[in-house]
Amino acid sequence: MQALRVERLTDDLSGVTLAEIPAPVRAPGEVLVQVRAASLNYPDLLMTRGEYQFKPEPPFTSGLEFAGEVLEADPESGLTPGDRVMGGNKTGAFAERACVPADKLSMMPQGMDFPTAAAMGAAYSTAFTGLVELGGLQEGQWVLVHGASGGVGLAACDLARAMGARVIATTGSPDKVGRIAALARPDAVIVAEGRFREAVSDLTGGALADIVFDPVGGDVFDESTRCVAFGGKLMVVGFTSGRIADIATNIPLIKGFSVVGLRAGEYARRFPERGRAIQSAIIRLAEAGAITPAIDRTLLLSRWREGFDAMAQRDLVGKVVFVPGA
Repeated sequence: MQALRVERLTDDLSGVTLAEIPAPVRAPGEVLVQVRAASLNYPDLLMTRGEYQFKPEPPFTSGLEFAGEVLEADPESGLTPGDRVMGGNKTGAFAERACVPADKLSMMPQGMDFPTAAAMGAAYSTAFTGLVELGGLQEGQWVLVHGASGGVGLAACDLARAMGARVIATTGSPDKVGRIAALARPDAVIVAEGRFREAVSDLTGGALADIVFDPVGGDVFDESTRCVAFGGKLMVVGFTSGRIADIATNIPLIKGFSVVGLRAGEYARRFPERGRAIQSAIIRLAEAGAITPAIDRTLLLSRWREGFDAMAQRDLVGKVVFVPGA
């Protein structure tokens, strides 16, 4: 079968290749899935460089998440051949077939196609775990979402709006403002450059943000400490800017806000019942039409380089989805 293999770790994708490898053989407790679509996430790019916290030893098949049809499963899994499922593991999604533990899969929302389902899992579980589970999001609160052109940022905007929050989306690229506004439909989109606290204050009538959702870090995090309301939460989601920020502890003390670290996957592993509840809530929202993942482009897996390059160059508004084929 075709699979996207990371043969060696490099900073320019030269160690990544599309290769023919044997199809995986299902072990007890696993489900064999015919992959119909798989979505690209920022950790996939980082893993090609050895820069993600999970560091698989090459060679390995890239890809965190997919959607597809069950081919084989244990009877006790509750899954049968032909079931339409979504999910994944830390690797293995960018291939024609994948084997994952049964508890890593969920039934696809009714009426959803494979590319949309593939784009939903990691982004929306991250957004829900952060905003709702850890952030305690309430209707009417102000949410400031950084990196709103990315899959996770767009999911956070979409989910917050569906939960009745008021959303300010940010981007580092002025040319993305219109596309973000059209896709995410927030209350406002601003460019997160320099001192953007004044813009946040003006938009919120001086109230500032109850939750700041920050996958960017660096200078954006620094300025975000000035944008959090008293009693609010500054959520650390990632560091796509490349710089891990520091904070003097007197700042959250004096301003009365919390800094919250978000690792949605680890949260679900440590608290599996909560992880299942989060996934069920996301599926209910999707089936009700309240949330819909934004897809920037759908590519054949043979065009994987285009997708990875677009992510590395921050030339996306939404997710990249790969479908098997040349």
